[in-house]
Amino acid sequence: MGKLGFSDARHLVARTGMGAEWGTIQRYQNISRQKAIHHLLNNRDMHLAQPPRMSSWNKMVNLRSNMQRKKMVRRISRVEGKKLQDWWVNHMLTTRSPFLERMTLFWHNHFPSSIDKTQQASFLHQQNLLLRRHALGNFGKMLHAIAKDPAMLVYLDGYKSTKDEPNENFGRELLELFTIGIGHYSEKDMREAARAFTGWGIDDHSGRYVFRAKDHDHGTKTFLGKRGNLNGDHIINILLKHPRTAERIAEKMWHEFINVSNPDKRVTRQWAQVFRASNYDIPTLLKAVFNSPAFWAKENRGALIKSPIDLTIGTLRALPYTPNRLDIAHNLSIMGQGVFAHPSVKGWAGGKDWISTQSLLIRSSLMTSLARGNLNERHYKSKVAQMLPNIPANKMREWLLAIPPLQAAPQKPGVQRLARALVLDPAYQVV
Repeated sequence: MGKLGFSDARHLVARTGMGAEWGTIQRYQNISRQKAIHHLLNNRDMHLAQPPRMSSWNKMVNLRSNMQRKKMVRRISRVEGKKLQDWWVNHMLTTRSPFLERMTLFWHNHFPSSIDKTQQASFLHQQNLLLRRHALGNFGKMLHAIAKDPAMLVYLDGYKSTKDEPNENFGRELLELFTIGIGHYSEKDMREAARAFTGWGIDDHSGRYVFRAKDHDHGTKTFLGKRGNLNGDHIINILLKHPRTAERIAEKMWHEFINVSNPDKRVTRQWAQVFRASNYDIPTLLKAVFNSPAFWAKENRGALIKSPIDLTIGTLRALPYTPNRLDIAHNLSIMGQGVFAHPSVKGWAGGKDWISTQSLLIRSSLMTSLARGNLNERHYKSKVAQMLPNIPANKMREWLLAIPPLQAAPQKPGVQRLARALVLDPAYQVV
């Protein structure tokens, strides 16, 4: 197989990174598809900026125990949550591993938690680190780890679950959203799973997962046809052996990287078989996705709608615009993709749900704000114009748009003027 052409290199970078970064496109244009995918999967810069200061679980527990201080807990969590949002957004803007960050975001949406419910920014920070560690690792290990993750234990009330009062929230979402999905388990299976996870709690002093044997239901349970003194780890292992778990993840990969339409089941089942055969190795699944004809098919170009993060972070990484005083994290929340702030345990629906009459106005206004500046290059060439690549107009259109523009090109010349017109074109909303 020969070297990637510009169009294919651009497609790979735009679909897997955060913005169609010119330098990365140039790098991939000169190598084979296999080498490009290998670099993509192995470029893992784990360096992170120092996180903001956050209150400990022990401090917040003590505050929660005082009825008069509950408002203080909410106020502290909002302030610290906003600082944590800014921390992650700033990392998205500067990371040298945009694909790793994209996959961290993917799993953040698969295993959502929110500051409003947890009121514990330090837990959400630790969960973010957990997801980043496992983002290109093993799904089975990540699933086991997330079940004991303090943020998830608080978000789905698992830390309160005891043999006398088993809480069904985590068991329900584990089955419905995280693994096999509705239609493949019964209500009894869900209740038996809830019993298996009793006694999984959080130490009040350290804020770490702790197993409390006295609160665990040690009785016999029957789950998906398996019978015994099952605990939470047993439940997860049974789910990992179920074919629907791999198929659900494969279907999500279709919506992440291929098309907003319903997945081609023949393709996703093939990916799922490869995934299960690899014992849930995520890079193996991703190789199957990125080597598939569906990923490279012309009809799937421009078939994904940019999320608010793709649109905002992607634009700022690909083009030499500056946000100035723009509060990026706040704008992402307005557009419906506030990090650490999912609307529900189902996460962001994504796809066509990103677009509505109101959201299009907000997205257009944001792009207008980012692309503003002096467009008269006859007597003055702005810093933005100087930093844009010196390429013909048709090449710039091919770089910035996945499909042909829907609006006429500007009549006046100028590289910055053309870039602005393309960013404001409706075609820029898809990738």
